[in-house]
Amino acid sequence: MSLASSYDVAIVGAGAAGLAAAIECARAGLATVVFDELPAPGGQIYRAITTTPFADRRVLGPDYWRGETLAREFEHANLAYAPRATVWAVTRSGGGFEIGVSGDGAARLITAWQVILATGALERPFPIPGWTLPGVLTAGAAQILLKTSGLVSEGRVVLAGTGPLLYLVAAQLARVGSKIDCLLDTTPRGRVREASAHAFEFAMSPYFLKGLTILRDARAAARIVRHVERIEALGDGRLERVRYVADGGTEERPADLLLLHQGVVPNINLSNAIGCEHRWDDAQLAFVPVVDQWGASSVPGVTIAGDGAGIAGARAAEARGRLAGLAVAHALGKLDEAARDRAAVSVRAELARNTRGRAFVDALFRPADAFRVPSGDTIVCRCEEVTAQQVLDTVALGCTGPNQMKSFLRCGMGPCQGRLCGLTVTELIARARNVSPAAVGYYRLRFPIKPITLGELASMPQTAESLRAVAPLGKAY
Repeated sequence: MSLASSYDVAIVGAGAAGLAAAIECARAGLATVVFDELPAPGGQIYRAITTTPFADRRVLGPDYWRGETLAREFEHANLAYAPRATVWAVTRSGGGFEIGVSGDGAARLITAWQVILATGALERPFPIPGWTLPGVLTAGAAQILLKTSGLVSEGRVVLAGTGPLLYLVAAQLARVGSKIDCLLDTTPRGRVREASAHAFEFAMSPYFLKGLTILRDARAAARIVRHVERIEALGDGRLERVRYVADGGTEERPADLLLLHQGVVPNINLSNAIGCEHRWDDAQLAFVPVVDQWGASSVPGVTIAGDGAGIAGARAAEARGRLAGLAVAHALGKLDEAARDRAAVSVRAELARNTRGRAFVDALFRPADAFRVPSGDTIVCRCEEVTAQQVLDTVALGCTGPNQMKSFLRCGMGPCQGRLCGLTVTELIARARNVSPAAVGYYRLRFPIKPITLGELASMPQTAESLRAVAPLGKAY
């Protein structure tokens, strides 16, 4: 990575929010660096927007191609961009921050006065019996393969879960010839009634017609089985069949690929480790950072933008990124308060338009309890192969929270650091204790938040202080 040692602002993530924030910071004249793990800008929603193999824009749809304009603006901005770079630590250093980052097999520390976290979202854990079998993926993983390489399954595909992305992926896969056997919709009965209080706002939102289009395309692509109450992935060494229960009956379907999805949640690992305050959002069934109207967190100098601060979609994430960039430009003296507020007026209007109707979506596609809180031998923590029953047994022994549980079961201590089990473990403990997830809390994370090799650590420049710290007693350098 050819980077300076210090910047005014460091942005983590090059998705919709990160790109928009970077553009605003660069426009204000700030020395800006953007770190991202992917090889090209775009994040998850606009992944591979500059390199996608699809010339036919109908395959991925018009919402995906919105990212082309954003990426082009980003590429022409006066800033530093570090692709294939993993940020594994952000710590206070003087009046700013010291950022640990790895890339190209080496690690280094870079300082910045302000940090914007645009870490986006993760797919919610979907623990069912057999979800660790080869042949079982998330819908998002299938979409990544499609966007980056044009890869699709040649076998029989079953999609299962709830949420708009599930239907979108079904339509996208069908457009490129994937054979979709069926879509198992786990949305419980009564969800439409529960969401109806927010129906007017949704009908007036830009997502109403988009939703109808996605639903129409998905119906044309696959047979939809509604109100599915239980799902199992079955097979000897790999996925062979999917068993499900719907309307009181049990059925099995042969399958070569099972794609699971029940919504997305904020990726809070970095904000958690930094020490930002978080709260339990019962509408989105997830922990979210506490931020103000500009995205400022409880840690001075750390701003959080996009879906990492609460799920709202790509266009809302872009608006939040622009607001974060304006706020940082003001904090560093590049914009006065009046100029910041004037620039924010149109951005806030765009944000309001693109968050309208979100409550309807959250209520309609709220994942069923049975698929969030598993039981028996269903694996919860994939890294350490811990089952739901083991978690419950530990609660019976007096364990009250996920951090104490690490001493018993090592949940959350594997390479994913809780990304695939954190919410499940919290909700399991809460259910067993008959308290709210807020009362149970989440994993207390520590740096490094991503795996880092000894070789990367050894490549870091050595200071006189670090050499003295490990020198034999009495030996000077």
